[in-house]
Amino acid sequence: MRIASLDHLVLTVADIHATVEFYERLGMQGETFGDGRRALRFGEQKINLHQAGSEFEPYALRPVPGSADLCFLVEGSLDDVAQVLADANVPIELGPVERLGAVGSIESLYVRDPDGNLVELARPH
Repeated sequence: MRIASLDHLVLTVADIHATVEFYERLGMQGETFGDGRRALRFGEQKINLHQAGSEFEPYALRPVPGSADLCFLVEGSLDDVAQVLADANVPIELGPVERLGAVGSIESLYVRDPDGNLVELARPH
């Protein structure tokens, strides 16, 4: 067996509506699927959302809002990203800083989503 790529991941959140609104401001698309489940789509990936206390089976052993560190690659300059964040009233916690991503050097800004998850927005060098 060889793992080829990431299809989706699941975030357990305190407020699905607030989470969808936040990530839509970052350019993702909220979607409804199945029996009213919610997800965030970007590129060829998605993030499925579980409401804390009402997770869909099966789920992580100890699901809790605010326990994730996520890194998303962005297009354009980090100045453009910073402007989008400012327009959306999303404070930058750290950055720009140099980091090492999965395939090489990246320059990153860090913000927090409504649950306190650390969200890294990165541009490859």
